[in-house]
Amino acid sequence: MRYMKIHGAGNDFIIINNYDGGISPEQYSALAMQLCQRRLSIGADGLMIVEKAQADGDFKMAFYNSDGSRGEMCGNGARCISRYGYEHGLAKSDVLSIETDSGVVKGKRVSERVYTVRLADPTVIELYRVAEAGGESYCCSYIELGSPGLPHAIFLRDGWGQIPRGKLKEICVQLRNFKGFPKGANITFCEIVGSDHISAVTFERGVEDFTLACGTGCGAMAVALTLQGLVSGTDVAISMPGGDLSVTLNVNQGNVSDIMLTGPTCIVSQGEILDEDLTVK
Repeated sequence: MRYMKIHGAGNDFIIINNYDGGISPEQYSALAMQLCQRRLSIGADGLMIVEKAQADGDFKMAFYNSDGSRGEMCGNGARCISRYGYEHGLAKSDVLSIETDSGVVKGKRVSERVYTVRLADPTVIELYRVAEAGGESYCCSYIELGSPGLPHAIFLRDGWGQIPRGKLKEICVQLRNFKGFPKGANITFCEIVGSDHISAVTFERGVEDFTLACGTGCGAMAVALTLQGLVSGTDVAISMPGGDLSVTLNVNQGNVSDIMLTGPTCIVSQGEILDEDLTVK
């Protein structure tokens, strides 16, 4: 079984081509859980399976989190798989059309290592919502991207980086499972550190921990802060632990569209999976 591992600003993924159908979709979840284990296998935040397109896309992306749960979409994952698709000739040009569970995502090669994707338009926008954790109330914005919606809760809080990481994780675990988020939510803490410059960290649903970057989290963050008049919505720089990403979006009479996520990609390794403990072959 051949693979490629790519990360986008530290958000890392294993990519496997299943064009020949050699792997049963029923095995995808177990394969993700085994291959994404750090130290015991290749290790990654998620697994992406490349399948033949079912409609008008260049190919289809089946995305699984490291805990084996299927994800609707992944922004950095889409950027990474765009590079994979381009370099493996799965598209006819440097503009790629990727079928995902949240709809068709457009990817574009900007340079050898920089890729842009158009994230799904928001289907739910609630700029002011209250969530609870540890007996305290936290104000946030709740955004769902695509349909079915990928849920994000954005908490604007100055000095979040001064909160001890263990304490911040404890808060995020409780917020991620807050009963007011019907599907659970990805939790992002952020603060504005300059003109159109945000510092942020995301606790991701499915990974159940902080990741070094979250692409759809950046998109949801830019939506919320743009609509609140705190950033311009154009070339908004977002610094996450794994690196910097950029978001540009369009707002027309309160309606948000064309959320463009841009950032670096890095091919880490490729080759044959030789994991002797792997039970899914």
